[in-house]
Amino acid sequence: MFNRKLILQALFLCFLIVGSIVIIQQQRKAPYQHHKGMVFGTSYSIIYQHSSNLQTQIQRCLQDVDDALSPFNPHSVITQVNNNQPVQVNDMFVDVFEMAQSVASDTHGAFDITVAPLVNAWGFGFKHNRFPEPAVVDSLRQLVGYDKVKLTPQGIGKYKVEKGDARMMLDCSAIAKGYGCDAVARLLRKEGITNFMVEIGGEVVAQGHNEKQQAWRIGVSKPIDDSLAVHTELQTVLHMTHHAMATSGNYRNFYYKDGKKYAHTIDPRTGYPVQHSLLSATVVAKSCALADAYATAFMVMGVDSARQILQRHSNLSAFLIYADKEGKLATWHSPQLGQLLKE
Repeated sequence: MFNRKLILQALFLCFLIVGSIVIIQQQRKAPYQHHKGMVFGTSYSIIYQHSSNLQTQIQRCLQDVDDALSPFNPHSVITQVNNNQPVQVNDMFVDVFEMAQSVASDTHGAFDITVAPLVNAWGFGFKHNRFPEPAVVDSLRQLVGYDKVKLTPQGIGKYKVEKGDARMMLDCSAIAKGYGCDAVARLLRKEGITNFMVEIGGEVVAQGHNEKQQAWRIGVSKPIDDSLAVHTELQTVLHMTHHAMATSGNYRNFYYKDGKKYAHTIDPRTGYPVQHSLLSATVVAKSCALADAYATAFMVMGVDSARQILQRHSNLSAFLIYADKEGKLATWHSPQLGQLLKE
C-alpha cells in the first residue's frame, strides 16, 4: 500500500514535469504579436508572445482609459468633472486620482493635476508669442492646488470629485500614458503572457524577454535642442525584464523670447516655466503611472530635489541628464539602476 502511494506520487510528479515542459515549449514556439497605433494623441507600440491576436481586447482596454482620463474626449469622466457635470467617477479615474494626490503630497505640489489652467495659459503664449501677464498668472494660481480637490464618497465604492472652485480644471496627461501602459500590461498578464513590451508615447512596461530571448532594450534619448525631433541620439540603454519606465524632458519643448530659453514645463507652485539645469528625467518604478508622475515632478523640481525624493523611496530609481556649470551634458543615476544600464 505504501509503495503504491509512492508510485502514484512519483507518476503525478512526472506528469507535472512533462506537462510543464510541454507548456514551456509551446510558449517558446508561440509567435510574437506586434501592434502599432495612435492613442491619447500619441503613438503606441505593443509586442507580446501569444498564439492569438489580442488587438481587439487591447484597443478596448485603451479606450476604457481614454473614456476615463482624456480631456479631449467630450464624453470622458474627466471632461464631465471639468464641466461640473454630475458624474460618479469610475474605478480607473479613482486609481489615477488617488495616485496623483499621493505623488503631489510627496513632492510638495511639484506634481499637480490641477495645473491645467496655467498650462493652457502658457501654452497659448508659447504658440502665439504672447506670454501671460503676471496678474493673469496670479489669478490662475488661485485655481491651482492639489489640496483644493478631493473625492467625496457617494455610497459604497462610489465617489464624486469636489472642487474648491468650480473653475478648476484637472489634467491627467502627465500620468495617463503611464497608466495606459499599466492597464494593457495587466490585460496581457491575465492572458498568461509573460513576454511583452508595452510602449505609449515613450512610457514603457517590459516583462520577460524579446524575440531574441534577451532583455528588452529601451533607449533613453540624448537631450539635444531638437524641437522637431528630427535627430535622435541615445544617451544610454536600459535592459529591462520586469520594469516600468517613464521619461520626461524639456529639450524638445521650449521657446525662445528676448534671448531667453523657456521650458514648457510649468511649476504649479509658482505659475511660471521652470528654470533649472535638469534636461531629462527617466524614472523606473513598480508601475508606469507612478514612474510617469515622478518623472514629471522631477522636471519641475530639478536635480537636487529629485535626488532627495529618490533617497526616501527605495522603490524608485532614476537616470537624470542635466547641464553642468559649463553647459555640458552630465548624468546621474540611482545606484540600483546600474544593473539595467548599458553605457
